[in-house]
Amino acid sequence: MDVFNLYWVEFLTIAVAHLVAVASPGPDFAIVLKNSVSFGRRAGIITSIGVGLGILLHVAYSLAGIGLLIKTTPWLFTVFSYAAAAYLIWIGINALRSAPAAPSETEAPVASQLTISDKKAFWTGFLTNGLNPKATLFFLSLFAVIVSVDTPMTIKAVYGVYLTIATGVWFCFLSYVLSSRKVRDFIGSNSHWFDRVMGAILIALAIKLLTS
Repeated sequence: MDVFNLYWVEFLTIAVAHLVAVASPGPDFAIVLKNSVSFGRRAGIITSIGVGLGILLHVAYSLAGIGLLIKTTPWLFTVFSYAAAAYLIWIGINALRSAPAAPSETEAPVASQLTISDKKAFWTGFLTNGLNPKATLFFLSLFAVIVSVDTPMTIKAVYGVYLTIATGVWFCFLSYVLSSRKVRDFIGSNSHWFDRVMGAILIALAIKLLTS
């Protein structure tokens, strides 16, 4: 019973810490918001699934001990951070280049004008989370401070599965809300300005990452 209580306390602590982290605005939120509004509910949900599965990458290297290597090797983490910043800047620049719809197209709903493949939506979400240094630091701290070294690997794996599912569900919920007809109709023919604003936000996040 004592062992069960130990794991239960660990799980609740992880769940609360994760809730705070996942609810904080960041690259994941920005890309899910952008794809949900620009491309519709399906693209938003698939992007969210990619973000959720990106968590498995962080869990895997944390359990494998690679996280310790990153933590004890500053230059490696710096390279990782620069790669993440470059990816965010690339997405941001593409968004800034978004052009307004042709006059004949503005009469139709935004949803029918812009498309993105399921594969691209998924990998955008996966890479945005997988290359997020904020998530890297979170999982390094999570498995180094909250999770006991005596916790069995199977229990740690269960924690990882929970974090993956919880992240995916949270962002799927957000994409469902953000891709509603009211939200997309509100943006309407000004969707290119929305893309540009989101692009600027992504670039700002990249600059903050490089200067922090």
